[in-house]
Amino acid sequence: MSKFTRRALFSATLALGTAFATLPSYAEQSIKVGVMAGAEEEVAKVAQKVAAGKGLEVTLVPFSDYALVNEALARGDLDANAFQHKPYLDAQIKARGYKIAPVGFTFVQPIGLYSKKVKAISDLPKGAKIGIPNDPSNSGRALNLLAAQGLIKIAPGKALSPSVLDIAENPKGFKFSELDAAQLPRALPDLDAAVINTDHAINAGLDIRKDTIAVEAREGNPYANFIAARQGDENRAEIKTFVQSYESPEVAAYLETRFKGAIIPAW
Repeated sequence: MSKFTRRALFSATLALGTAFATLPSYAEQSIKVGVMAGAEEEVAKVAQKVAAGKGLEVTLVPFSDYALVNEALARGDLDANAFQHKPYLDAQIKARGYKIAPVGFTFVQPIGLYSKKVKAISDLPKGAKIGIPNDPSNSGRALNLLAAQGLIKIAPGKALSPSVLDIAENPKGFKFSELDAAQLPRALPDLDAAVINTDHAINAGLDIRKDTIAVEAREGNPYANFIAARQGDENRAEIKTFVQSYESPEVAAYLETRFKGAIIPAW
């Protein structure tokens, strides 16, 4: 073999080795994460930037309908999502058989009872119309908030998932309007009060500090949101990196600065 041939072969081998060395590893490939459009997407963008610094490219896919996000994950259109709490996922698994598991925490959004007509719970009239979300986990959450304020009593043994059929006592005869969670802010003027998820409230310009007449407890809240992935993907390097990026000082600082207590870290 001539010197020229050996030199050319060495150069080709070196170039090939360099090409393989510079290919992105599996952990550096982009992943798709489903989030709710609005405030939740804002927070996820901070985690996205942190993840980029760790060599992970995150593509955020915003949704406006809760029901579509787990469906997209289960179908394989997403690698993970970050929008739900455990009672919601449990209800979805029971109803649809999803094989989805929590992999890391994001934040807690204390749910609130909002009103444009009264300034205090005691001012709610008899027969008041109260809006609550119509999905099982969030309607149960809303009813538990009302029960914690002494407005209704829920039948024993219903834990985190009561329905309006489980209301054992309703001394003021409240009438409940079960609506899609995203519709409740728009329906608020036609109701005496409504229990509204914080993300939808923020998107509608409502302020949890000024526009509520009751707010869910922040400490020990069972409705902490989390990052979820398909079962079997819990230990994927990309998923772990995204969880680490979300559970970071940068995200915690953003929550404090941007939302001032309306949304707080859950980790």
